[in-house]
Amino acid sequence: MTSNDASASVFAIVLAAGSASRFGATKQLAEFDGEPLARRAMAVANSVCEANTLLVVGHEWRAVLNCCTPLQGFVVLNENYASGVGSSLAHAVRAVRHTAGAVVVLLADQVMVATDHVQALCDAWSGAANEIIATAYAGTTGAPVLFPHACFSDLIALSGDSGGRHLLSDARYRVREIEYEPAAVDIDTPEDLTRTSRSVRS
Repeated sequence: MTSNDASASVFAIVLAAGSASRFGATKQLAEFDGEPLARRAMAVANSVCEANTLLVVGHEWRAVLNCCTPLQGFVVLNENYASGVGSSLAHAVRAVRHTAGAVVVLLADQVMVATDHVQALCDAWSGAANEIIATAYAGTTGAPVLFPHACFSDLIALSGDSGGRHLLSDARYRVREIEYEPAAVDIDTPEDLTRTSRSVRS
């Protein structure tokens, strides 16, 4: 549950539409710690934003949606998911642009991202229209990331594989970073999933 006035207007977006060609199967349905990746990300988003959560689906969308039922929130179907993550993010932001003060974007394959970090991103946002709150890890900055309303026009214009990272170096915005090394873990291949699962159990 959000804990300040600004974060009360934050919507969570869970990107789970891609075909994950490197994984060789529908990655969103692969299980980590006994739970499908898409459902795990949705549960984290729900813990922070409750019903103000959007699940973006595309590839095998019925199966992905089914694995996330009955979690709270809305569903955005991106029929153009094959063009890249940019179109999925654009679809989701377009759906909430008149309602949300900001969006916090989660990737289904960042399996180590926990509720407390997403909550910290939302709590850190002052409500300023030009303030981005991003995650710092492994020498880079990226998702999960909170984009304020002033970014929405740029996000809606996204296409291809651009997920909005370019806005983090845009002089129009002030970027605050929260360090969180677990975000460095993402799942691209079955081997990644196996290795990460073993590290959690050990």
